Amino acid sequence: MYTGSTVHEVAQVVVAGNAINTKIGDTAVVTKMIRVMMLAPFLLVLSFALTKDRTVDNDTIEDKSSKNETASFMTRVKQVKVPWFAFIFIGIVLIHTWVPMSESIVRSMVMLDDVLLTMAMFALGLTTHLSAIKQAGVRPLILGAIMFGWLILGGGLINIGISFI
Repeated sequence: MYTGSTVHEVAQVVVAGNAINTKIGDTAVVTKMIRVMMLAPFLLVLSFALTKDRTVDNDTIEDKSSKNETASFMTRVKQVKVPWFAFIFIGIVLIHTWVPMSESIVRSMVMLDDVLLTMAMFALGLTTHLSAIKQAGVRPLILGAIMFGWLILGGGLINIGISFI
């Protein structure tokens, strides 16, 4: 659970968990997937909250000084931006829960998942250049170190808290 709740990237969770053993790897992946599943509702709430202070341009108002007004509820809903993959993930979880699938189909999908994950990691490696990291400077690296510490400490505290439940 600690690996799944603290390691940032799904592929890294798979590798780190399975490096210990398969059972821990499976638990780590399930924990990570629960984190991913919580991402969609969190992003909806966050996006909606961030659109609260946006203004809309209303051409029907005569007075130019009062032309901007707080965005209406529906305008804010239309401005909400959430990554589509979060909803696809939840949909696949629901389909897999409610639609019986043979073990061979599940194995084939897991193998496809492994191939696609490998391709994605390969593509990330191809698009990462040390010169880009050098150009970005030390500040992103410091932020990454702070986030690493936060995940290790926060994830540990969450896991300790959960173990008492």
